[in-house]
Amino acid sequence: MSAPDPRTPVLVGTARRTWHPGDEPAPEPLDMWTLIARAAVEDAGTGRDLLPEVDDLSVVHCQSWAYDRPADRLVEELDLGPGHREESILAGTSPQRLIAHAAERMLAGATSVALVVGAEALHTRKVLERAGEGPHWRHQHDTPPVLPIDIDEWYLPTEVAHGVLPAWLTFALLEQARWAARGGTGADRAVLYRTLADLNSVAVTNPDAWFHDRRTAEAFAGGSASNRMVTTPYTKWSTAFMDVDMAAGQLLMTLEAADRLGVPEDRRVFLRGWGFAREAVHLGARADLTASAAMVAATGTALKMADVSVDDVDVFDLYSCFGSAVAFGRDALGLSEADPRPISVTGGLASHGGPSSNYMGHSISHMVDRLRAAPDEVGMTTGIGMHMTKHVAGVWSATPGPLGTPPPHTEQSWLGDQPDDVVVADAARGPARVLAATAICGRDGTPERAVAICGLEDGTRCYAASEHPDTVGAVADDAWVGATADLREGPGGTNLLTL
Repeated sequence: MSAPDPRTPVLVGTARRTWHPGDEPAPEPLDMWTLIARAAVEDAGTGRDLLPEVDDLSVVHCQSWAYDRPADRLVEELDLGPGHREESILAGTSPQRLIAHAAERMLAGATSVALVVGAEALHTRKVLERAGEGPHWRHQHDTPPVLPIDIDEWYLPTEVAHGVLPAWLTFALLEQARWAARGGTGADRAVLYRTLADLNSVAVTNPDAWFHDRRTAEAFAGGSASNRMVTTPYTKWSTAFMDVDMAAGQLLMTLEAADRLGVPEDRRVFLRGWGFAREAVHLGARADLTASAAMVAATGTALKMADVSVDDVDVFDLYSCFGSAVAFGRDALGLSEADPRPISVTGGLASHGGPSSNYMGHSISHMVDRLRAAPDEVGMTTGIGMHMTKHVAGVWSATPGPLGTPPPHTEQSWLGDQPDDVVVADAARGPARVLAATAICGRDGTPERAVAICGLEDGTRCYAASEHPDTVGAVADDAWVGATADLREGPGGTNLLTL
């Protein structure tokens, strides 16, 4: 085998930290970025300060606090020299995408040493707000956005009208669509809760995880006052837990820079391949509600670039904000529940914690530690953005491989760049086939509202909802599977669902 290309991107330093309740108070996110950046540099093991070498800095979107100029503020704190600066949008794909962007610049000869950092202090912010004490952090944006996304860019008016907005609802609809298409069996449903329990077993032994209490599949299925149903079939413990105080950062450089700066061989983990793809933006407009073609494309691209097959991967970290994310990920990779290979190195977003856009910063950091300890293994990390819309994957190993050609990458505009596969009608009347439905529950776990995606006779789709006890009860009992609904005009021009 020929010598590796000197431009090959290699991760040489990683750091992560969790400020658990009861520990010392978490600092504001800017100080968390600073701390974790310095720790990642130290982790490279050169015994020297590598910050003056950094010519590429990326910051993952922070939901805890809207800074005026996030990357520039961190540059000031670290006293970095000139170089490339990048900030991500709100997305669970952000850490991997920022790393891939930096790798592409390395391959192009534009940069040689890159830092990618992210942090959230959402738990601390909630504590301060409840006490009426702030937060009073530095450098706030003059006009901080009310929402981290533009509603008009991401949601159809009919999605807003029917309340198809929160992720716990959209991922539940996808969960239900896949489950129904596979036969809607109790045995298949049980896989969801077993998977969550398996993820939790990893978190229990992970000192960085937010929750360390052992939870069984039966406990995840709910029925207790502390674990109410949120929206069928997701209980409170089944959903990503965002209110955490966590930071993670990575130091990457070219192989030439690693050699020149004296990075020890045992600190090096190579980014062998990466991929990115996206679905149609609007949930009901996707050709297939039961699988993700974009997920197949993203993971396949990463594997192809790395010149490995899925059979060569020893350990995965599948993005796990909700059960459907893991199920769709397994389907995309051809993994069965019985596959013995790990699907998480953290414990998943429900038990480890999901710090907004920066979960992958933690999964990548844990993967690096795993591969340093097992240099013959190959690892894959995946991420999901928005409503299972955007997908990324990275392939990693402590052994360099052939330097594959990076996949084409374009910075797409966020509106109108991905055509809908199916037309979603605003108004629909008459009979319709229910493709997915979920019952939304109140704070006591009582089903209060039903939301559905329906297929119409002309091949279009629509959203529908109801608060009638009979319909809500039927959806909560899964009586919608295979059912035909009657659609009428509802409040505010919505489609009223009747089963």
